[in-house]
Amino acid sequence: MKRIAFGLLCAAAALYALASVLHDQHPAWGYVAAFAEAAMVGAIADWFAVVALFRHPMGLPIPHTAIIPSNKDRIGAKLAGFICDNFLSTQQVLAKLREFDAAGRIAGWLSRPASGEQLGRWGVAAARYGLAAFDDERVRDFLGRAVTAGLGKVDLSRLMGQALDALTAGGRHQALLDDVLQQLAGVLEGEEVQAHITEAIAREIKTLRYVGLDQVAAKLATRKIVAAVARTIAELAAEPGHPMRRRFDQFMDDFVVRLKLDPEFRQRGEQIRAELMAHPALGDYLHGLWRELLAWLHEDLGRGDSAIARRIAAMAGALGARLEADAAIRQWINEQLEAAAPAAIERYREDIRRYIEARVAEWNAAEMTVELERHIGRDLQFIRINGTLVGGLVGLLIHTATQMLRG
Repeated sequence: MKRIAFGLLCAAAALYALASVLHDQHPAWGYVAAFAEAAMVGAIADWFAVVALFRHPMGLPIPHTAIIPSNKDRIGAKLAGFICDNFLSTQQVLAKLREFDAAGRIAGWLSRPASGEQLGRWGVAAARYGLAAFDDERVRDFLGRAVTAGLGKVDLSRLMGQALDALTAGGRHQALLDDVLQQLAGVLEGEEVQAHITEAIAREIKTLRYVGLDQVAAKLATRKIVAAVARTIAELAAEPGHPMRRRFDQFMDDFVVRLKLDPEFRQRGEQIRAELMAHPALGDYLHGLWRELLAWLHEDLGRGDSAIARRIAAMAGALGARLEADAAIRQWINEQLEAAAPAAIERYREDIRRYIEARVAEWNAAEMTVELERHIGRDLQFIRINGTLVGGLVGLLIHTATQMLRG
């Protein structure tokens, strides 16, 4: 394209020379000379404009030339601003996010059997890699030391107190008391248990044995015991403020406080922790469990019909089906994404802006100029070609108008 543009300039110069020589032989050669002269001016002017974008024309440091290499950093900043402002504005990205319907797409993808199988394969691959990486003596030793060090810092008594505190919050221990009493009532109502109670009472009533009333009295006492337990349970269920409940509350509160604050409890907890950590059987047991778990995982993950892969696929399919059937939860997911998106957009948009600016600033000016000229230079040569032709036509029109005015 450079050769074509330069060829047109040379052709215009040759045409101008020919028209100048033959000017006196016919008036038309004046028009030809005007066209060729203006074409040369247009060709040279546009050559200057195109070259000035990339370098100094003929190496001369003319002001406002070599525009691209001289303003590389500013161009990078403007380019980054243009991209961020026109493609990554918050409203534009949010509109695209709403149109995208992430929850619906996730639900549709998860509900397809092939997707569940793919997730299963990914899960198996990740698990196999993890097993291979962690099944190493160095890793086991490190984890063992880390766990031991962590256990050494645990205040077992306080931890148990906090756990019980959480478990008894909101009266959950009262529900446990109800369950225990109901289980006790169920056990006492069993014929075998009542027979044991009757026999035990009969052995204690030695006096009535001689008159044959020991079994009768024992059965009567057993019925009274079962009836008393049933009556107590009914009273507890009907009365939230029952004295037994209050005593149970007081006992649990005192026990939790002692676990947290009593030095004797804390010392006993430390002794138990130390005994457990020092006992070789515990370490052997845990190592055995770890080896059995690894062996089972290796065996399962190595099979084509891995139970883990099937479970992952089934869970994915079930989750996808639930999401597809529940428009409200899909709407909630999309709303959460839209609520979280603006902060992420604002943060990462500026990261993208800075990245573009830094990347352009790192470019070598000469290399960037060559690359730009290589990619858009062909189109820029059309400016020179058009400048030659348009300049010639304008020159011809001016010459024609001048001749007409002269009359």
